Amino acid sequence: MKTKLSVNINKIATLRNSRGGNMPDVVAFGRRVQEYGADGVTIHPRPDERHIRYADAYALRPVVTTEFNIEGNPIPKFIDLVLDVKPEQVTLVPDDPNQLTSDHGWDTVKHKNYLQEIIAEFKRNDIRTSIFVDPDLKMVKGAVATGTDRIELYTESYAAEYAKGNLDEVRKFTDSARLAHQLGLGINAGHDLNLQNIAYFKQNVPHLAEVSIGHALIVESLIYGMENVIGMYQNKLADTGRN
Repeated sequence: MKTKLSVNINKIATLRNSRGGNMPDVVAFGRRVQEYGADGVTIHPRPDERHIRYADAYALRPVVTTEFNIEGNPIPKFIDLVLDVKPEQVTLVPDDPNQLTSDHGWDTVKHKNYLQEIIAEFKRNDIRTSIFVDPDLKMVKGAVATGTDRIELYTESYAAEYAKGNLDEVRKFTDSARLAHQLGLGINAGHDLNLQNIAYFKQNVPHLAEVSIGHALIVESLIYGMENVIGMYQNKLADTGRN
């Protein structure tokens, strides 16, 4: 199965916001990453709008012709945004407003009722849902009861251990993906995946539908150029991808 690459353009917005004005142009980059071969565009607006702004979601909607994925904590303002913009996919992330970046998945057992209600509303509006989940079999099982279409495996621990040479860490993700597939869930993944670790992850995690990559891809683009980097990821995500 071809694993789709969704490019998270939050860092483009961070760079824009650091100087004011509209340079770089987030909407132009949303269009450009698709021209370069990305299968989708991801944004993650936060309440303080420190990178992607809520207005960016509306501006991007007409230019995203592949798949639009909006991530975030489902506070009322976020829910209203998603229902208004109607992306192809919404990914629910249990962010604290003060977090620098996402650092854990949902407790799908504790928050089952909360997630059920929100997910049902998105599904009534024909928006595919995904929820951020740690590679924990209990949390994967719990995700089924929420009604979500997919889970997004939080891959920070894999990336950290891969960098140390500990390849065994991927087994938790292998097992989680197998169980999720058996239970009828689609599998996405994201966080700290990069050109060095993505192929091994793809080779060892079955049924991987989509990865969302932002920070690393933008950093790598400073070295190799964005068009080249997107092509490099697509090669590694192919079934015959190289390490």
